[in-house]
Amino acid sequence: MNYIEHIGKYFLMLSRVFRKPQRSKVFYQAFMKEVEDLGLKSLGIIMFISFFIGGVIALQTALNLDNPFIPKSLVGFAAKRSIILEFAPTFCSIILAGKVGSYITSSIGTMRVTEQIDALEVMGINSLNHLVLPKILAAVFFYPFLISLGMFLGIFGGWTAGVLSGLFNGLDYIEGIQLDFKPFLLFYAIVKTLVFAFLIATVPSYHGYYVKGGSIAVGRASTQSVVWTTILIVIANYFLTQMLLT
Repeated sequence: MNYIEHIGKYFLMLSRVFRKPQRSKVFYQAFMKEVEDLGLKSLGIIMFISFFIGGVIALQTALNLDNPFIPKSLVGFAAKRSIILEFAPTFCSIILAGKVGSYITSSIGTMRVTEQIDALEVMGINSLNHLVLPKILAAVFFYPFLISLGMFLGIFGGWTAGVLSGLFNGLDYIEGIQLDFKPFLLFYAIVKTLVFAFLIATVPSYHGYYVKGGSIAVGRASTQSVVWTTILIVIANYFLTQMLLT
């Protein structure tokens, strides 16, 4: 019954979030700040992990394709499919859920326990619209770019690993990338990214907004938000894959 209550409160929260902002200038400033906090400050970790995980995927694929009858271009093909379909949209989103989700919950939760949100409500400001909507829009608009960059760096990391290790030829890798290219797979990855970005922005906001207690409660809420965001990303990934690819 407790889960049903949380689901109801979550959707009630969304109904208050998606309303017209009271002051467009203030909203724009908040939106740009969230783009920096949620997006630009996550560039480094996404670039670093994407590059090296792409290299690991390519090396592991090459080491397992030791049959001389299997073309070496299959390494690039397998790396491309793995990175576009799962690694970039799903794995990177889970990383963002940990990094960004804990930040969102702690920042909103701190405002709740220090009664800053109560002060906003007293002034007649829709606190959910003021605090959460800029985060949702920043994540939904910026994360597709972030994940696209992760795709490129992952594929490039695979090419770099192959060239430096000598396990496969760079030209064969590029040939595998070009083999049987389907634009719909990019569409599928972006759709997943948009859904995951929405979850990353809203689920931690819910846990932070409705936190009760002091600083310890904020820490517990941050942990819970990361766990539940990750669970929902995995569940959404399954259903999106079933709907779009099967």
